[in-house]
Amino acid sequence: MSVKHKVSRMAYSQYLLSTHENYTLTHFAEHNPEYSHDQINRYLNEDQLPPRLVWENVKGDVVQCGEGILVFDDFVLVKAHSSEMGMVQKQWSGNVKAVVKGIGVVTCVYVNPKTGQFWVIDYRIYDPDTDHKSKLDHMREMMHNAIAHKKLLFSICLMDSWYAALDEMVYTHNQGKTFYCPLKDNRYVVSAGETGDFCRVDTLVWSTQELRTGKLVHLKGNSDFTVKLFRIDFPTGKREFIVTNDLTQDWSPATQNVWGWRSKIEEFHREVKQLTGIGQCQCRLSRIIRNHIACAMLVWVRLKHLAFKTGRTVYQLKHGLLSDYLRRELASPAIKMHFSA
Repeated sequence: MSVKHKVSRMAYSQYLLSTHENYTLTHFAEHNPEYSHDQINRYLNEDQLPPRLVWENVKGDVVQCGEGILVFDDFVLVKAHSSEMGMVQKQWSGNVKAVVKGIGVVTCVYVNPKTGQFWVIDYRIYDPDTDHKSKLDHMREMMHNAIAHKKLLFSICLMDSWYAALDEMVYTHNQGKTFYCPLKDNRYVVSAGETGDFCRVDTLVWSTQELRTGKLVHLKGNSDFTVKLFRIDFPTGKREFIVTNDLTQDWSPATQNVWGWRSKIEEFHREVKQLTGIGQCQCRLSRIIRNHIACAMLVWVRLKHLAFKTGRTVYQLKHGLLSDYLRRELASPAIKMHFSA
């Protein structure tokens, strides 16, 4: 009889790093005789892995600079058919473009625009039934933590339209940081210096000069807070309205370039979902799900560390495990092909 060992954070994270497609506890137990399914389940239900573990493991890799950028966004682990799973909420999914049932994860990514490198430095799980916090609360908490506790060097914050609330803009401004975020078409503004009524941002009239250099406006809710609005027109016909508190910004393409760094958090979301099994936990208990998500984040941190070190992508590293297996099988097949004639 095999001897059972105590399950650890290292063991479970190694499983998430090594496995492909199937990330269940049953699959783990079937492929590692040291642990039973009950042992793995018990470990995940008893341990408490906080988000700060991400920073503790990634801070040695982060290359900071004064021009650093913090990017905030969230993704949803869709659980359409889960009626009793913990932390599942109906919420908007930017990926699906609809309201879905799932677990929301708010993330903060640090970008070094000089090198193009990026790292996840913090995250929060959206669970208002337990902590009574909104996604905006989580964003502000992570920004405060980055400034007051992590002492990160950065000057710019990028936020999706969901986080472009007036209070968050003012808070970011008061922290001495520059923000860039998109406004939805139905946000109400008024041109600075005008006494007319507020109007939808998509009904504003733009001069040729303003299209190049931006337009000073006030957002409805605080007529004393002046921001600069840019209209970005894409060749595809898509149009975005980007607002910033950098009133010296006077070039629309420069604004578009800064906003373009937001793609790094989207890249992170794709990688962590496709390579770590972060959304594949089938357990119902909230504590198990939280610990699973924490370990998946740590797996991404490890993959990113090795990617920078070896000059390979995180996809090459993960899929390379299967490539090594295929090479061994082709050289010495465990199941040999045979023809009857």
